[in-house]
Amino acid sequence: MITATRICGCIAACVVALSGAASAGPDVPAAEALLRRVIPERAGEFAVEGVPAEEGLDVFEIEGADGRVTLRGSSGVAVGMALREYLARWCNASLSLWGSQLDLPRPLPEVSPKVRVVVPFRDRYAFNYCCFSYSMAWWDWPEWERAIDWLALQGINMPLAVTGQEAIWQAVYRNMGLSDDELDAFFVGPAYLPFGWMGCIDGWGGPLSDHWIDRHRELQRRIVARERELGMRPALQGFTGHVPRALMQHFPEATFQQLPSWCNFPPTVFVDPRDPLFQRIGKAFIDEQTRQFGTDHLYAADTFIEMPPPSNEPAFLDAMGKAVHGAMTAADPEAVWVMQGWIFFNAAHFWQPPQTAALLGSVPHGRMLVLDLFCESNPVWDKTEAFHGHDWCWSIVQSFGDQTSLHGGLAQIAQGLVGAVNDRRHGNLRGTGFLMEGFGHSPAVYDLMADLMVRPVELSLPDWIRAYARRRYGQSVPAAEDAWKVLLDTVYNAPRQSRSLVCSRPVLAPAKSRENSPDSSVRREIDAAWRMLLDAREALRGKDAYEYDVVNVARQAIASRAHEPYHRLAAAYAAGNAAGVAEAGAELLGLVSDLDTLVATRREFLLGTWTASARRWANNAEEAARYEWNARNQITLWGPPDGVLADYAAKQWAGLLRDFYRGRWELFVQRVQESLAGDTPWDHEAWNAEIRAWEDAWTRKTDAYPTAPEGDSIEIALRLLEKYGGR
Repeated sequence: MITATRICGCIAACVVALSGAASAGPDVPAAEALLRRVIPERAGEFAVEGVPAEEGLDVFEIEGADGRVTLRGSSGVAVGMALREYLARWCNASLSLWGSQLDLPRPLPEVSPKVRVVVPFRDRYAFNYCCFSYSMAWWDWPEWERAIDWLALQGINMPLAVTGQEAIWQAVYRNMGLSDDELDAFFVGPAYLPFGWMGCIDGWGGPLSDHWIDRHRELQRRIVARERELGMRPALQGFTGHVPRALMQHFPEATFQQLPSWCNFPPTVFVDPRDPLFQRIGKAFIDEQTRQFGTDHLYAADTFIEMPPPSNEPAFLDAMGKAVHGAMTAADPEAVWVMQGWIFFNAAHFWQPPQTAALLGSVPHGRMLVLDLFCESNPVWDKTEAFHGHDWCWSIVQSFGDQTSLHGGLAQIAQGLVGAVNDRRHGNLRGTGFLMEGFGHSPAVYDLMADLMVRPVELSLPDWIRAYARRRYGQSVPAAEDAWKVLLDTVYNAPRQSRSLVCSRPVLAPAKSRENSPDSSVRREIDAAWRMLLDAREALRGKDAYEYDVVNVARQAIASRAHEPYHRLAAAYAAGNAAGVAEAGAELLGLVSDLDTLVATRREFLLGTWTASARRWANNAEEAARYEWNARNQITLWGPPDGVLADYAAKQWAGLLRDFYRGRWELFVQRVQESLAGDTPWDHEAWNAEIRAWEDAWTRKTDAYPTAPEGDSIEIALRLLEKYGGR
């Protein structure tokens, strides 16, 4: 158990001079290879050694003199944490997925006396299921390799690893007599796989070809092999009860449950947990998965994640929990059920104390790990008696739908995690985690979490953010540090993402006044941060991390203005002012075009990368078209034209801004002008039907988009600051 006393003891002993540690722990060649990938030109100046873990907790040490640094760890991840610590605290450097800065001093700074850190959290988890859709749907090995290295430096030792599981289901269900046509109706398309894994939908976006299934089976083998050689324990899939509807015909004697519709999709089917078929399928799945991918005895299963169970009777929920865990232990007696605690927040009306106690009480302590995944905003550990004594992780979502938004809630994270550690009610708090639906666009959030994973103690965020700016850019530049202090007080004081009107389906209605846009005082502060960052350009121009931040802050500042011309357009329409409609409409369309030009300068904001990555997985033209449709549909309609999830995964990406968002706003302005010119009332139903058909047609296009950035980020940001910064 992590207690306040244990944490304080660890922190007090974190920085001490020791000697004579025995060699143990990591796969040293794997840890050395990690250094060669991260800092290839300087890796030869580092040595890697092993040290034993301490009471089951990771340990790392740093020691250096005469231009050579030794990193010791109890695992490859611990060595990665040592490297991150050294880069940040001694070299003012940082590795990020959103612009890195790895210009290390020569010679390397010495570290004496030796630093030793006992990492206070046993489990450090990564990935919401949804991340495999919104960020990783089209990843191949190069993207995975880069991300696994980043995870290692952040300290993650328990990543969700569910790629390629369709190969396992295919083998299990073929053995049970299902045909390929029946499986085609079950498997969802590549952009929606997590929602099939979680039992929300069947068939949407499919089918999956054998070519896709076979390649992803091989990709998963590489993923888990690399994670394990670094000392990670991947959490694989467990059986939730969700099955192909066709199974009802193959096993007519079995009992099945039909769940309520999820987001207006057709209901899915579950085997009743009390039916023997449940354990038969669950055991067969884990047996086959273990044969193909091995096991670390961790199995993720989120039964009824966003659909209420068919019964709220505690006896049923107890049986359900016993069945899910029983199917795991039937194949693996050491099985630990890893469950997202999202259900207790998302359906709090259903999960009252008797229901919660029944589910959580169905599994022995030590055999369940609960992920409290939205702790930066809505923790549930303190509403569920710390999950009734089960091990749990304090985690953050950070990004829903991987929407493009600069936000973070740094104060809520720092105060929340430290507060939980020091709260006597925290029960078996064992770890922390990144439970992101998508990686998002705010590297500062991950940096803070990585620091807190090592030292969960109170800190001065103003001091922390200035230190972050120094290592982000490799030097102290007052204007840049001042910009980050402004961002700390504005966008990084909000745990939830902000949506721009740019990415909302146009409507002519007062409801749009409720768009989540910053008020004018906050917007002026973001403008000030934009200006301060550009004031640092002489010192920082050319640094990848700096140029990413300039674009991201400028993007946020411009996108937050979209509601202003929209409101003027709506007011002009209500007043019968045709010239006012035309002027406001032109301003709105120009703003979207400017956003497209700005973000086109950065690889992180390119539609072309997304669509090209989708097509590269195809084996023929038909498959390529289907995968590109998956990619386009997910980030726009997210389902059929009349669905309820449109724009949930909205992205401010070059190409998407120009063709999709600007295109539908342009059509909207045109129809508003026609309504005014013809003196005909605005027809909401006709507009909704037209724009949904237009969106659906766009998802079926196959235009190619640039896959490399275009333009000078700094010059374009300067020009747009002159245009927008004074108003």
